[in-house]
Amino acid sequence: MSLVRTATGERLSSVVLTPMPAGVDRRLFEKTRPRRTEPLALPPAGSGLEPVPGDAGPPVIGHTLSYIRYGSAFTRARHAALGPVSWCGFVGEHVVIAAGPDATHEVLTNPDKAYSQDGWRFLVDDFFHRGLMLLDGDDHRVHRRVMQEAFTAPRIRGYVDRTVPVLREEIPSWPRGQQLRIYPMLKRLTLDVATHVFMDDRSGPEAEAVNQAFMDCVQAASSIVRHDLPGTRYRAGLRGRALLERYFRAALPAKRAGEGDDLFSVLCRARTPEGEAFTDDDVVNHMIFLMMAAHDTSTITSAAAAYYLAANPEWQEKARAESLALGDGPPDLAALQSLGTLDLVIKESLRLAAPVPVVMRRTVKDTALLGHFVPAGQLVMAAGATNHHDPAIWTAPDVFDPERFAEPRREDKAHRDAWIPFGGGVHKCLGMLFGSLEVTAILHELLRNHRITVAPGYEPRWDNTSLPVPADGLPLHLEPLPT
Repeated sequence: MSLVRTATGERLSSVVLTPMPAGVDRRLFEKTRPRRTEPLALPPAGSGLEPVPGDAGPPVIGHTLSYIRYGSAFTRARHAALGPVSWCGFVGEHVVIAAGPDATHEVLTNPDKAYSQDGWRFLVDDFFHRGLMLLDGDDHRVHRRVMQEAFTAPRIRGYVDRTVPVLREEIPSWPRGQQLRIYPMLKRLTLDVATHVFMDDRSGPEAEAVNQAFMDCVQAASSIVRHDLPGTRYRAGLRGRALLERYFRAALPAKRAGEGDDLFSVLCRARTPEGEAFTDDDVVNHMIFLMMAAHDTSTITSAAAAYYLAANPEWQEKARAESLALGDGPPDLAALQSLGTLDLVIKESLRLAAPVPVVMRRTVKDTALLGHFVPAGQLVMAAGATNHHDPAIWTAPDVFDPERFAEPRREDKAHRDAWIPFGGGVHKCLGMLFGSLEVTAILHELLRNHRITVAPGYEPRWDNTSLPVPADGLPLHLEPLPT
């Protein structure tokens, strides 16, 4: 990188000379690599800090469309060109990208309390108001303590017992011998699981409207036009949020009065030893966020794993043999946790297709990030999925290789932020154990009833308008098992 300075020595811009590294798509690298960079903000004199390098990209939209098209491949290319701390124009703001295990660790652990959840609030507060991931400080600690009462080991065991019958009823009836789009089928299935496990209800006439409302809310988060205007994703998200509030508020009195063991009922009754509990507004806000987080992330992970099993039949057969060995009875939590091959496949799928590839923060004060000056009020994107492809950590990082998570290799242990599909720090996902068990149960039932195949040479293309979604629905074939 060649530096350009004014006559007084003030750094104004630099010419990027970084060569293309191995493992990064050449066309994407050339498309996203800035030819010249500008400093985000000049550091204080005498601080010894470097300015963050980057570029704004096209006017207004910045690099938003490149991220939507390429997702974590975009942040990988920026990391390769500019290093672990860079900036770009994104959704109308200048955004610092923290990529690589050291940079993401610094942001997620937040040792000097410089990074707030306002990075998420900027994007999603209108749609997931006061969800757990949007809270900070004491507010977050109190709400997390109350919510932990809904994710104890006995509660999770009960949620698994509620999940399995839904899967055993629906998956065996899926059509065979034809190409089908697996993603929307899995999305309907995980919504059905979520309504049963979280609300003690099965999908009824409102299911499609509720599902669409969740989708509208998630997609609205990355809107470039962030006003309630006709025809915009933002307006659709606002309408979706209003529908979800009506849906949960209508059910709230009965949940408060009852003694159910579904998540909705548990949140209504949850108390810490100090007597802390949720208000009605808290319960509604958390249910909207949890229902979205539960069925969206499980859908993405299940779809990605189904594709990798189809594309790697030797792993599919190995996993199927373990599932069939459990017998025909409904698996409990211990049985699902015994499926070691599926555990490796799911972990590798989470590495290659992270359902939440970035997390957002905003600085509340000036701070230093790996020797770079980041000013107060700065939107920061911690690009954890970039870590999942770091060649310094992972052998052949673009290759599907579940054995990398098995002993003795355990490549995920090379750095504490090498593999972070569930985030990190105090905001690490509370529902990650149940989510992993749900995906395991889905794949277990799928393997017991179907052989999964994919057209030769097919590779999914992920649309990153919100969370990563296969642009074509992920076409796979389900075939009957040999008798």
